[in-house]
Order: sequence, then structure tokens, then C-alpha cells
Amino acid sequence: MPETQKQEQMSVQPPGFDLSEKPMTMKSTQLPETDGSESANKSLEADGQGQEDDYISGIRFYMVNTAVTLAAALLFLDTAIIATAIPRITDQFNSLADVGWYGGAYQLGSATLLPLTGKIYHYFSSKWTFLIFFTLFEIGSVLCGAATSSAMLIVGRAIAGMGGAGIISGALTIIASCMPLNKRATATGIMMGVSQLGVVLGPLIGGAFTQRTTWRWCFYINLPLGGVCILFLLGIHIPDQVKKPNPLVVLRNLHHHLDLIGFVLFAGSVIQLLLAVELGGNRFAWNSATIIGLFCGAGATFLLWFSWNWRLGDEALIPKSMTSKRPVWASCLMQALSMVTLFVVSYFLPTYFQAVQNRSPLLSGVQLLPSIIGQLIFAVLSGILVSKTGFVIPYAFIGAVLGAIGSGLFTTLVPDSSLGKWFGYQVLSGVGRGMVMQMPIIAMQASLEPKELSMANSLMMFAQSLLTSILLVVGNTVLDESLRTEIPKFAPNANVPEIIAAGATAFRSVVSTDELAGVIRAYSNSLDKVFYIGAVCASLACLVTPAMGWVDIRNKGPKSKAGTTSEESALESDEKVADDKTV
Repeated sequence: MPETQKQEQMSVQPPGFDLSEKPMTMKSTQLPETDGSESANKSLEADGQGQEDDYISGIRFYMVNTAVTLAAALLFLDTAIIATAIPRITDQFNSLADVGWYGGAYQLGSATLLPLTGKIYHYFSSKWTFLIFFTLFEIGSVLCGAATSSAMLIVGRAIAGMGGAGIISGALTIIASCMPLNKRATATGIMMGVSQLGVVLGPLIGGAFTQRTTWRWCFYINLPLGGVCILFLLGIHIPDQVKKPNPLVVLRNLHHHLDLIGFVLFAGSVIQLLLAVELGGNRFAWNSATIIGLFCGAGATFLLWFSWNWRLGDEALIPKSMTSKRPVWASCLMQALSMVTLFVVSYFLPTYFQAVQNRSPLLSGVQLLPSIIGQLIFAVLSGILVSKTGFVIPYAFIGAVLGAIGSGLFTTLVPDSSLGKWFGYQVLSGVGRGMVMQMPIIAMQASLEPKELSMANSLMMFAQSLLTSILLVVGNTVLDESLRTEIPKFAPNANVPEIIAAGATAFRSVVSTDELAGVIRAYSNSLDKVFYIGAVCASLACLVTPAMGWVDIRNKGPKSKAGTTSEESALESDEKVADDKTV
């Protein structure tokens, strides 16, 4: 390119700025960015620099969006569908002691790889990386479906979790590669809204499979639907937002590019933390040496990782410049808090319907429809409105407020609560979650350069996965401990350990008629305490919302070379090395 053309490109600035007299002075006067506002403007310029030819449209786009949405839905379905299959699995394998590992192995596999997925997507093709992760997820599903022992099932769950680690972040990266930022909110809303139906529909489908056929179809269902996803993606070229370096060069220096030392330290810390949370109060007492040792080990390993990460700076597993931007950490926290409210409702509201109101598993799933429909409609609607108005904060805040109100009202449910109450509370909660669902994703993408998106997406998914995993265990612990104190109050003669061991639906068979009403009241009061977790998280989301930043995603402009980040420079250096090696 002629030098004069380069200078003309470098001097192009967004409306309202006149830097034509001193086009090169930005480098010497640029201040450190802490709130992400200037970076947001640069990223919008960068995002808008591509021509329409850089994106895909028409039937190709719909096929890609369908594929990644279906893949994400299978992932969420897989996390929820196993709950109704566990009793039959334990009967077949005589493995009641392994129940915690059927979910824990999946979480451990996912948490281990999640921090690394951003780096992998950063250096390798988003399409083929996504397909590899999804294939790994499918392999894990096959092993689970064909399991001949409890150990084989646990291994399959761990492999499925490792594959699932890269599915949601990969789907978001692919959507970002397929369309400009100002059109992304609608597509992201559809993907998140439809895919998260899997969390609610999982128990319904799992119950149907378990009762009508076999529990193995809870895993085999991923194969035909997953095949559709793979076929849709194989035949379509998906452009990467940024040029990828030579894969051979990356592989030769894999430990440096992926920060494998940082990954080992961080994964070790997370695994110890999740093991402590999973085993505490279950196999070991919370004050036992094993649990205390795991917590201490997690803390010590985290400090080692933090010092290593700080030392490497932008070359680290989690780049320091990224986490220092307020919209990034605020969006990650917002997404994690909103997902906790979703999982608390999806996991514990069916328990209220079954244990307190004596509904069947199938009917309890049907009674979640108000939440499902409200969430889906407003996830799509709010995405369209953001594309038109350009700002995410108003919709995110309104949604967070509605979600907080709805979640708070769940704490008022009693055994004889009317249809109007639980129906209305779900509508409020579902509408609120739907409005919030994709807003943190869009806000974060608007504050970053295209080259940072893959790592930011994986960071957000990791924060979401970690917080939901921990707080769901906390919810189970609150329910268990509360039952131990509430049952003696309302049913003094009841056998508390026997009632808890029987479970939320079978306890009626071990309780006398005189004590039944008291046990039901104890269950209702205990579930109210669990719902406070969702209410608190939704309320905190209201406070976090303004920190995501006010950025108009409709702004588009040519890319400015003056604001090149260190991450961009590093990638350009890698590409130069790759070219030299090729020559």
C-alpha cells in the first residue's frame, strides 16, 4: 500500500475529534485505561472497519446461528437432564455413593479447561476449534450412554465437561465473526434465550426418557442433534475476526502462547475449590482436615497463579490489561449473577412443586412454562431493541430490577400459594432474566478489540460456571441444614434423617399422616431460604449494571492504527515470526 494511503487511513477519526494536525501524538499522550470507555470507542471503530464481505448473511448465517444455538442448547440440556436419571443409574450400578460425581466430574472437566479456551480460540480457527470441542462433548456423551459401570459414566461426564468448556464461548466468538456489533444483540439474544431452555426442559425430557425408554437416551439424544450441528458448520466458511498466526509456529511454542504454567496453577486452584465445595457437608464435614486442606490449597495455588499472571502481563492466561477494564469485570460479574438466578429457579422451583404441592415431575416441568416463555420472548425482544437504540444499560437495569422482584417474591411461597402467585412471580422473573441475558455479552464486546473477544468470552463463561457451581452447592447445603432445624419445629416426632434420605418426592411414604403437614411446611420454609440466594444475586446485579459502561453499539467507523494494543502487537509479532519461518 502506498505511504500516502496509509497516512490517510491513520488520520481518520470518529466524528467530534480533530487530530489531523498531530496524527501521531496519541502514542505519547495516551493515558492508562481503567474504565474501558476509550477502549470501547476504539473497539467499535475496529468492529466497524470490516466491509460487509467480511461477514456472512442469508441462509449461511441462519445455518451457522442454528448450529451454534442447538449446540449450546444441548450443553445446557446435558447439565440438567441427568438429575431425573440419577435414581435409575444408581439402581443399575449400585452406586449411590457416586451420585455427587455424576455432576461433579462434569464441572471439574469444564472448570479445568475453561480458562484455556480463550487462548485456544485466540490462536486457532474459531470454526475448527469449536468443532473439536463439540466433538469431545459428543464423545463424552457416547461413553455415558454406553457406560457399563459407574466409573465409566464418571469418566464420560468428565470428558463431556472438557468438551463443553469451549462450546458457549466458541458460539459467542462465531456469532461475533459472522456479523457486526450493532446487529449482534438480536442474534445473541436468540442464541442465549433458546439454548437456556435446555436448563428447564432437561428434567422434563430426562423424566420422559427414564420412564418410557432408558436413562441412556439422556445422553444418546446429543448424537443425532449434534450431528446436525456438525453438518451445518462443516459446509460453511466462517471468517475469523482477526488473522490467525501460523498454527505450526504456535504449536512449536505452545507453552508460551497458551501460558501452560499459568493454566496448570489456575486449574489446580479451581479443582481444589470445587472439590472442597462438592465434598464438604457430604462425604466430609466442613471442619474436617480434608476440606480445610482443600480450601487452603486452593488459596495458596491461586496466590501462586496470581503472581505468575501479574508477572506475564498481557501474555498471561488472563491478560492483565483486559481484567483492568471496568466493563469487562462488571459484565462477567453481571452474567454470573444473572445465571445464578436462572439456575436457582430451574433447580429449586420444581422441588417446591413436587415436595410442597405434590405435583408429578412432568407436571412440575409444565408449571415452569411461564418462566420459560417470558424469558424467551424478552430475550429476543430486548435484543432487537438494543440493536435499534444502541444502549444496553437501560434494558439490563430494568431486567435486573424485575428479576430481583420476581426472585424476592419466590421467598413468600407457602404450601397453599395460589396459581396466580407462582405464575405471576415466574413471569416477572422470566421477563427480567430475558432482558438481561445477552446484555453483559454485548456490553463486554463493545469495550474490547476484536482480538480480545475470544479470551473475554471464555473469562465470562468461566465466571458464570464457577459462581453457579458454588452457589448451587450452597443452595443444597442451605436446604439440607434448614430441613434439619425446621422439621423438628413442625413435626416433632418425625425421623429427620430418614425424611432427608428419602428425598423431596418420596418422603411422603415415610411420614405419618399426622406429621405430613408439618414436614411439608418445613420443606416450604427451607426452600424459601434457598430462594433468597437468587434474590440476593439479582439485587447485586442491579448494582453492577451501571458499571458495564454506556457505549452506543450503533457507532461504526474505520479502524485507527494509533490505538494498537500490546495484544495486537504480540499477535503481529507472531505472524511475522511465522512468515520468517515459512521463508
